[in-house]
Amino acid sequence: MINSGMMTSKTDMWETPQGLFDKLNNAFSFDVDVCALPENAKCERYFTPEQDGLSQKWQGKCWMNPPYGRQIGTWIQKAYESALGGATVVCLLPARTDTRWFHNFCMKSSDIRFIKGRLKFSNSKNPAPFPNMVIVFSPTTVRSDAN
Repeated sequence: MINSGMMTSKTDMWETPQGLFDKLNNAFSFDVDVCALPENAKCERYFTPEQDGLSQKWQGKCWMNPPYGRQIGTWIQKAYESALGGATVVCLLPARTDTRWFHNFCMKSSDIRFIKGRLKFSNSKNPAPFPNMVIVFSPTTVRSDAN
């Protein structure tokens, strides 16, 4: 029997585990968190929902842990397009390899890193009910060709 609680969530906002962010920040030295709340921002500079990160220009080295709801594809498209424009965007995402956004954008990324096991997000008592991955969109290696 499948536990229905494993298939739904009360929120689509999952706060990045600090240890994971620290490791990635050591490698990339992020300039901006493009999708944050004041209480969970990982960078000194960040965009809140009121500032609408999707309407901002993403430059430099960007960290993105977007809402995991229906609009996630729009965030990933913005990350991909920002890399084509010169930004590096590192994304923490659910590993949904069966989705259109994964095939249209993530497969053109510089790097796909599947996370072993299940993350325990900072705002959760239990591990996530889904696997995660880190996607890197880099201006020097992101592919603009269709696969």
